[in-house]
Amino acid sequence: MVCSGCCCGNLDKGHDDVPVDELMEAWNKNNLQGSVELTISGCLGPCSMRNVVLLKTDQSLIWLGGLSSDSHYDAVVEWAVDFSQRGNGCEMPDILNSHIFTPNKSVETRL
Repeated sequence: MVCSGCCCGNLDKGHDDVPVDELMEAWNKNNLQGSVELTISGCLGPCSMRNVVLLKTDQSLIWLGGLSSDSHYDAVVEWAVDFSQRGNGCEMPDILNSHIFTPNKSVETRL
């Protein structure tokens, strides 16, 4: 799930762009539609993080925040390709590890 809501990708608020079209193109190019669902969502909730992505599997929820460059979103695609091939045995690309966060329980998240 890629947030493209009120804050994420909002250039007027000083946040970096969310490359929605590029992500959808990458999903098509890598034939991910049948194995890893890409959802471009409205607000996911933890707005203080900006540019939030939620990687949701049967076994876990992995929140990523503060994504600011094409290389971050390329790594999300890399994760999706790896997940489509190896399932829950896939690994998080190194560039995303520092962007993993746990939403504060006082912050409402919308799933």
